[in-house]
Amino acid sequence: MAEASRWTEIKIGVPMGWHELVADALGQEVCTTVQMGDLQKPGDVNDTGIEYLRSYVLSEWNTPEFTQRLAKMLCDLARSAGAPELANLDIEFSELPAEDYATSWRASWRAFRMRRGKRSLRVEPPWASFPDRAGETRLILEPGGAFGSGRHATTRTCMAVAMERMRGDEKVLDAGSGSGILAVVSLLLGAKSAYGFDIDPVATQSARNLASTNDIGANATFETGGFEITEDTNETYDVVFANIYSDVIVANADRLAAFVGSDGWFAFSGCPHHHVQKTRNAMMAAGLQVLEDRQRGKWHTFVGKKV
Repeated sequence: MAEASRWTEIKIGVPMGWHELVADALGQEVCTTVQMGDLQKPGDVNDTGIEYLRSYVLSEWNTPEFTQRLAKMLCDLARSAGAPELANLDIEFSELPAEDYATSWRASWRAFRMRRGKRSLRVEPPWASFPDRAGETRLILEPGGAFGSGRHATTRTCMAVAMERMRGDEKVLDAGSGSGILAVVSLLLGAKSAYGFDIDPVATQSARNLASTNDIGANATFETGGFEITEDTNETYDVVFANIYSDVIVANADRLAAFVGSDGWFAFSGCPHHHVQKTRNAMMAAGLQVLEDRQRGKWHTFVGKKV
């Protein structure tokens, strides 16, 4: 029998209120799921107000260069979020006994349902056994891929907007598509086509896999690249999603506005409290009208249309 892969646990103590932001950044850095707390002790918060995040990488990846990259990620995050307390967080590395830690997160991940009006969306992994409900939309999501389980505040808010606003037959753009969840949910809700792009090739492949798993791959296109890959197109869309950091929205507000069709709508998320005014100003200057500002925790999602 082949020797089992060795895995290293990454453990970071994060001040309460910041765990979702750090978990999102850590997930993008290591490209595996991030666990909050402990499998046996959910919450895992000590009396100093620190909550632990854990992720796992192959031990062979745990090099000095990798350690430096994680430290830099936290410093960059602290600077962009205006939160100096995130700059010097302790990162612990522990090699684990031989076991399949690549899938051990399955023990703690749970399916969930969302309901908006008459619509119900069930998000579950392939091995789940939730009973079907009449008229319910099922999203099969294996949360070991690029960027999480669909539970992040920004993702859930965008999914809720899609459930409320999708009418069917729309052409959808997912800018910064990550795992492709918003594009795939849109297709499951009746969109005729969805196009997504992301700078990370791992995310691109994860998005394609997600579309294939949910049997809508023929109507979904995902490419690797940033906004530059769309510079030579004048395509417009009925729906434009951008669940990305707000500084990216600000920098590309004009391009995002150009994507929105005259009768279309947008949902842009990933904006923390302290970036709200700057982000709204950039959208307004680009010719977009914000109709709703939905807040979930520290995150704002802007919903609107072209002026």
